[in-house]
Order: sequence, then structure tokens, then C-alpha cells
Amino acid sequence: MLFFKNLFVFYIFREYQWMNINNMDNKKYLKNAYRVLLTRARQGMVILIPPGNNPPDTIRDSSFYDGTYDYLKSLGICELIADVGNRGC
Repeated sequence: MLFFKNLFVFYIFREYQWMNINNMDNKKYLKNAYRVLLTRARQGMVILIPPGNNPPDTIRDSSFYDGTYDYLKSLGICELIADVGNRGC
């Protein structure tokens, strides 16, 4: 599930590509799974959003990852930088 253009979009990774989830029950299940994970978080939880990599890697499209990153940052989630440490909130 990704946050893209102010909407949640639902994808699943199959074999070597992202595929759209069309079944409404599967969408609800995936959204609830993320909700449960994020609301049960305790100290020390890290959400990894890898940087996009437009060409040559079409699987990690920057437009998907950047939207999710921006959305989580807008909620006040702190950014951690591996070589610098916590940037702070």
C-alpha cells in the first residue's frame, strides 16, 4: 500500500513487478494490516522507505516512494539517517 497523489493505492509485488490489487476485500485487509502494525508500534520501531531509483530500476519508482515518505513526514514521524543519526523532530 502506498500513498500517492493524496490517495492510498494498493499494489502487491509478484515475481518481478508490482501489480494492482483490485479486489475490495484484499484492499481492506491490506489497509487494516498496516493500520494494526503502525498503531501497535512501540519505541524502537523503524519504517524503511527506500529511495526511488528511476531508470534503470522500474520497480522502485520514485513517484510512489516519495509520496509515502512525504505523507509519513507530514504526520510528524522522525527521519533517521544511517550515517548522521537522528535528525530530530
